[in-house]
Amino acid sequence: MKKIQLILCCLSLSLALWSQSTQGLRFRQPLAYHQYLMRDLHRQTQARNEALDEASRSKAAMQQYIRDARQRLEQIVGELPDRGDLQAQVTGRYEGPGFVVEKIVFQSAPGRYVTAHLFLPANVKGKVPACIEMCGHGLTGKGNGSGMAIRMAVNGIAVMVVDPISQGERLQLIDSQGQALTRGVTTEHTLVNPAFVLLGSSLAAQEYFDNSRAIDYLLTRREIDAQKIGAYGFSGGGTQAAYLIALDDRVQCGCVGLFFSSRERTLELIGPSDGCQQIPYESAMGIEIADMAIMAAPKPFIVLDGEYDFVDHWGALQSFKDLEKCYQALGHPERIRQYYAQDGHAAPADVQNELYAWFGHWLKGSDEAFRPAPFWRGEDMHCTKSGQVNLEYPDAQSTMAMTLAEMERYAPRRAAFVRQDPASVKKVLCHYLAIDEELPEIEIIPTGRSQGRDYTDYRFQLNRPGEMPLPCVVRIPDNATPESSIRIQLCEQGKAWYLGEMERRDFVSNGTVIIAADFRGIGETADPYELNLLKYWNKDYRLSASALHIGRPLLGQRVVDMITLLDLCSSHEQLKGRRIEVAADGVYGPVVCHAAVLDQRIARATLTRTLRSWRSYLENPMQHDMLANVLFGALKDYDLPDLVRLSQGRINYGD
Repeated sequence: MKKIQLILCCLSLSLALWSQSTQGLRFRQPLAYHQYLMRDLHRQTQARNEALDEASRSKAAMQQYIRDARQRLEQIVGELPDRGDLQAQVTGRYEGPGFVVEKIVFQSAPGRYVTAHLFLPANVKGKVPACIEMCGHGLTGKGNGSGMAIRMAVNGIAVMVVDPISQGERLQLIDSQGQALTRGVTTEHTLVNPAFVLLGSSLAAQEYFDNSRAIDYLLTRREIDAQKIGAYGFSGGGTQAAYLIALDDRVQCGCVGLFFSSRERTLELIGPSDGCQQIPYESAMGIEIADMAIMAAPKPFIVLDGEYDFVDHWGALQSFKDLEKCYQALGHPERIRQYYAQDGHAAPADVQNELYAWFGHWLKGSDEAFRPAPFWRGEDMHCTKSGQVNLEYPDAQSTMAMTLAEMERYAPRRAAFVRQDPASVKKVLCHYLAIDEELPEIEIIPTGRSQGRDYTDYRFQLNRPGEMPLPCVVRIPDNATPESSIRIQLCEQGKAWYLGEMERRDFVSNGTVIIAADFRGIGETADPYELNLLKYWNKDYRLSASALHIGRPLLGQRVVDMITLLDLCSSHEQLKGRRIEVAADGVYGPVVCHAAVLDQRIARATLTRTLRSWRSYLENPMQHDMLANVLFGALKDYDLPDLVRLSQGRINYGD
């Protein structure tokens, strides 16, 4: 046993020494890149906070702030389907003690079936207020009955509980029997979201659209008072409620539970949530979670919070102060309230009572306590016979089919893109990558040198103003000549792993100069493994989602790293003038595709084991590490094969 421990100790020491010999950065700090991203987030949030403070000085200024915020949010919500005929049908009806529940199916767009339960007060006479209840995360979605909806209905407020995409009867990643292929709803949300992002939308925006269409349905019912519509939700349902309240003017009273906090603090403390809980570029557009409620001001709005929730309570308190500034400026401070329970991520009885009191006051005009409702669960509350809309209806469109159809709509635009002149192509690419067409000069900082068998390794930290430092190792063989070419080796497992493999294979150089580098989020700046939940299928999910939030997609930042390496090759005395080839794998593939079109210094690029088309994300969402490879809306103008075509033979696939 002691001998085995000694061997393991020696191996660990050997690996540590080898890793140190390939280190290019002058520092070791595993959170450095995340903190770099947070600096942009803090700057953007500070600018937003200053704008809100300025707006709170007068009613007119606050009203202008609200209009501007709504316009910016609508811009990143993207284009949504047309609002056609709902083709609604009631597929079942049950009577409970004091209420009636109907099983509803409607089409928010052609082939996009939405399932819902409508809880109505028994023996309705005249028109009643109504709410949309948005489900928290759970594969069963609306399930067999909502206790909150029942109690609302018993007390005179109708409630429609809607299955979101990927929940209840609207699962997308299922087998032929309707069984889920993923571990849970947060995984499925995260996997289907990138397809929408590539088309300039998001899963959050699509959920908003379906919930808004549910209001369209409510207004077709004779029992519903169109002037008294409310919306509420908890956890993932709280997210949906926030977007619906912000974007649909028909909502007259709102509640967000177990979600309302500071996005800035959330990203800094625990990282992003699943794929339905944020829209790309929110921070870049100056939008915080509190702005969702501010956009609806001065309509009545309540925050229900757990003091010990993982949703940061301090962030909730600070964000509520933003609401106070807004409602005070508008002259209606009495229309907002925050209540927090001595609980975690839950909605105990006292929280629910606050919910009932709020909607009773603002929708019914009554402060009488809601009378209790009996516990009730239906035995079979499916709105479809099969239990899944995508199995039930021949014309049902899954998210895969929806996004593929949307992609085809942009086919003429993509065809026109590849016919543009190089300058126009560059402008489009830089727009989606969110990078400048011209970059400031780099600073080359030597950080070490070591002698190997038949070669010398030079280690560098490459700095560029405003960018994350880039570590690299330049290996120059003893037999290199002025005519020797450069091969930039980009390995998803990191440069230390690649250079170690060269040694283990007893590598003998043919004179080619090797440059191995770690682009941001890989190797030396990789995010700690434990900070990226396995359920998201992304080893750098925290970095990718944060980068999109601040409007600087990770793919674009890595393209800057590629250009930085090319600048090193063009400026270093031992490297300039040589032919440059690139060999890349994994997440580096889309990076090199973009860089090769933007920069003619890449003479040839060989890509292996990598993504070849964004279309494959639409066809098959069950893939790993997608978020690092997407650009917001880029698929409207081009796909990766278009870049290969524009490279005129310089990009090749080696597998």
